Amino acid sequence: MKLTKAFALAVSIVIAPAVSAAPASDVSNESALKQKLTDTLGVNVSLIQSSPVDGLYQVLTDRGVLYVTKDGTKLFHGNLYDMEQGMKNLTEAALAGPRLEMLKPFEKDMLVYKAKDEKHVITVFTDVDCGYCRKLHNQMQGYNDLGITVRYLAYPRAGVPSANADEMQAVWCAKDPLKAMTEAKNGGNVKAASCDVDITKQYQLGQSFGINGTPALVLENGTMVPGYQSPADLLRTIESNL
Repeated sequence: MKLTKAFALAVSIVIAPAVSAAPASDVSNESALKQKLTDTLGVNVSLIQSSPVDGLYQVLTDRGVLYVTKDGTKLFHGNLYDMEQGMKNLTEAALAGPRLEMLKPFEKDMLVYKAKDEKHVITVFTDVDCGYCRKLHNQMQGYNDLGITVRYLAYPRAGVPSANADEMQAVWCAKDPLKAMTEAKNGGNVKAASCDVDITKQYQLGQSFGINGTPALVLENGTMVPGYQSPADLLRTIESNL
């Protein structure tokens, strides 16, 4: 039985099949569990390790974090919270490192608005048409003035292929992509162009993070923050996650 659509939609954050910094597994029946999960759910398993709950393994897959009993007979998905640590989201914490690893191959294709006195770096999955993406972009100087460098990756909300995706491809392939982004977010038409930048892969990466709206922000520690935040609010969010 393949993973159902409802299950896929319920999983809010997804990681890639390969995590270079993954710790060594301490699971004696790892191979058998991986095979069972793949055969039953149609997922790719990157890592199985002990979870914060006795008797459960934490499984990192290309469809999110799953928790499975050690005998492989019971499974659940969802966020795990620590009530003794102010309701810390342990599932989110498990994904922060993998997100950073997944972003690294895309750094060369990011559109970077660099702060002169850089203190923090965020990565924003953006769309040229969404209102809050435009609001964020129009305040770029405010973020930069606070020492926040903003790096863009494309997340065309209309999906790929679409006219929306074509427009974002034109921005990334423009002679001056930063200027083209501003033009596009001001409602202008950017001349179509082609290059070796793959918007589809950027979009798929966003999907793998569970993004379903823009802007979506990834902080420098790997925490994901959905939605627009003003420069001052974002600085407070970043500092509270240090």
